[in-house]
Amino acid sequence: MAKVIMVQGTMSNAGKSLLVAGLCRIFKQDGYRVAPFKSQNMALNSYITKDGLEMGRAQVMQAEAAGIEPSVYMNPILLKPTDHIGSQVIVNGEVLGNMKARDYFQYKKELIPHIKSAFRELEKSADIIVIEGAGSPAEINLKENDIVNMGMAKMVDAPVLLVGDIDRGGVFAQLYGTVELLEEDEKNRIKGLIINKFRGDKTILDPGIDMIEEKSNIPVVGVIPYMYLQLEDEDSLSERFTKQDVGMIDIAVVRLPRISNFTDFDVFEQYEGVSVRYVSSVAEIGNPDLIIIPGTKNTISDLKWLRESGMEARIKGMSQTVPVFGICGGYQMLGEVISDPMGVECGGEIRGMGLLPLKTVLEAQKVRRQDKSKILDAKGIFSGISGSRVEGYEIHMGQTQIHDEGVNESNLYPLTGNNQQITGYGDGNIYGTYLHGFFDQADISSEIIRALAVKKGLSLGELKAVDYHLIKEKEYDKLADAIREYMDMDAIYQILQESKIQ
Repeated sequence: MAKVIMVQGTMSNAGKSLLVAGLCRIFKQDGYRVAPFKSQNMALNSYITKDGLEMGRAQVMQAEAAGIEPSVYMNPILLKPTDHIGSQVIVNGEVLGNMKARDYFQYKKELIPHIKSAFRELEKSADIIVIEGAGSPAEINLKENDIVNMGMAKMVDAPVLLVGDIDRGGVFAQLYGTVELLEEDEKNRIKGLIINKFRGDKTILDPGIDMIEEKSNIPVVGVIPYMYLQLEDEDSLSERFTKQDVGMIDIAVVRLPRISNFTDFDVFEQYEGVSVRYVSSVAEIGNPDLIIIPGTKNTISDLKWLRESGMEARIKGMSQTVPVFGICGGYQMLGEVISDPMGVECGGEIRGMGLLPLKTVLEAQKVRRQDKSKILDAKGIFSGISGSRVEGYEIHMGQTQIHDEGVNESNLYPLTGNNQQITGYGDGNIYGTYLHGFFDQADISSEIIRALAVKKGLSLGELKAVDYHLIKEKEYDKLADAIREYMDMDAIYQILQESKIQ
């Protein structure tokens, strides 16, 4: 049976995901077979496995740190918010349906057998499983049917590390308040406290550490420094969304209300002199060199927002001189028409942006597949990417085809796909594709930056293609090194040694 340890947090964005990733990398380095696990994840950043199943990207990142292939067993339940009170519920990688929050709250205990089954499958090939909680275990209004924090810990008899975020302030109140709101048996599961995102002289913190250890009777096993890592963030709390610095090459990504898979653009941040800004108003757009419309969980609603905010008119006006790239839902928006005859989103039909002569019909069956193909053709400013190999994955509702109602399609060309399936089209400097991960290919991202620099008459020196996979590998090692230095790993291994599986 696998040994198990769980990381819970005092709040969302306390740093659980990265700590789990760091522990996975350390255990891998120390010669163990390790796997991450999160019973339920709420996220709009998702991934398609080799067998066509959907899971949260946080567990994909952790699997990369562990050096193993992502599996849906690592994240058996994925909730993708559709609005403020409802989500699409995905179980074992397959869509179960849409549920309102109250309905799901009553239903979710029915999913416990799926959680246990996934965990048992995962431990067949793991010596250690590192479990991530969600939000806080002290959300007392949700504890009754909890399946992701202490409820999950009880299912597999897991010891718990509780992490607090000192960068937001009040970390001792976070930790002590969380412990005190727990039941006695839940308190006993917490074997160590972690203070995360610390900046400054630790000796100033020591009196507080002594006091919290005395009051809680739980040792502080780590004070982890604030780290700048080029690794993926969780959806809504990403610090990337607040950056507005303009680089020599400026890329503006439209921050749609239901933006999904914004990790598609992380690779551009690795290039010196390149800025990636997430913009949500006409005033914020500025004068970018490239505009990207990303994926979305609700294409029609976000297209309406784009139109009502004035962003659509601004983007269409700029498209005469600025290249525009649409990914997934953003690709659908670029077309002439989006039709929803089955009420997949909100029903009816809506006019698209009209930048590509295409029509999308939303369908009940979600397309989920990995894709290895090539760029069939590319014209305009990015003609240099023609013929490049491209790997990615599709997650979308609906099919997109050439609009057959007399629209001029003489300049249209297939961008991505193969003889069986076209997954993207272009027209001049307007480009669209269903493929998430399109820009991660080093020769594609570097050629796009080079072309934008040439257009501006800039010299970026010897522009080297970025191997994003290699960069992430170095970042995982950097994370592991920091955790080894600032966390008591002897104590962690002792906790593991004493852990039992029921």
